[in-house]
Amino acid sequence: MENLYLILADTILVIHFAFVGFVILGLVGIWLGYLLNGVWVRNFWFRMAHLAAMGIVVLQAIWEQICPLTIWEMELRLLAGADPRYDTTFMQHWLHQLLYWELSATAFTALYILFFILIAATLWFIPPRKPGRR
Repeated sequence: MENLYLILADTILVIHFAFVGFVILGLVGIWLGYLLNGVWVRNFWFRMAHLAAMGIVVLQAIWEQICPLTIWEMELRLLAGADPRYDTTFMQHWLHQLLYWELSATAFTALYILFFILIAATLWFIPPRKPGRR
């Protein structure tokens, strides 16, 4: 059963990493797509999902809430009898190195708000098409 908990914890870690990648690479992709005349950067639903994803992160930070993905991953590692932050699997080690930085909560909140402002400003500079328009 412990192995199942570790597999589930690693799966959540990968999902968490994908979420962070969507937020960060999404913004980079929007600007690159705009510069390269990519049509997809004007997709309304993609842009709203992108803004909402970062908005959720900002609200969690302001309300001083830990991300549910982090909580679930840590609880699964504890159920498996592993240390929730420093397991020995290759995937966990490197994804943790990329995701979990040693900064204060205030610094993270400021970074999240700044990144949200960048995403919102991008909506203004590179507006999406209204749904149903081609």
